[in-house]
Amino acid sequence: MRWLWTPAWIARHVAMVVLVVGFLGLGWWQVSRATAGNSISWGYAVEWPIFAGFVVYVWWREVKLARRNTAEADAPPADPADVPAAELAVTTGSRPGVRRPVRVSRAPATGDAVEDADLAAYNHYLSWLNANPGARPGDYPG
Repeated sequence: MRWLWTPAWIARHVAMVVLVVGFLGLGWWQVSRATAGNSISWGYAVEWPIFAGFVVYVWWREVKLARRNTAEADAPPADPADVPAAELAVTTGSRPGVRRPVRVSRAPATGDAVEDADLAAYNHYLSWLNANPGARPGDYPG
């Protein structure tokens, strides 16, 4: 538990305490306003403690995540020969070490390439724009 007392964690603890106390104080302030006759403050009186609960939840989740990461770092490394590659990727949370490129065929799927008239017109327009770099799209003659 020594890792909970590093400067970064002390700042997180202090921020959590300040936010929770501040949010609960704002909730109490809204309750006092609501009892004085401001009916919309009842909604805020419920909302501020929910914010405080969310801060506590995020803080607790970060503590659990840091504890899990510390336990994984302290554990002895598993022998990769004993563990299948798919299970090793799942347990370590990373991808397998060897990745192969995806091969994509550049040939058309059918033997006879059917030309789309709209696609041919658009390609002609793009080649005209490329041949005339100073021209505006409205200058296209086609």
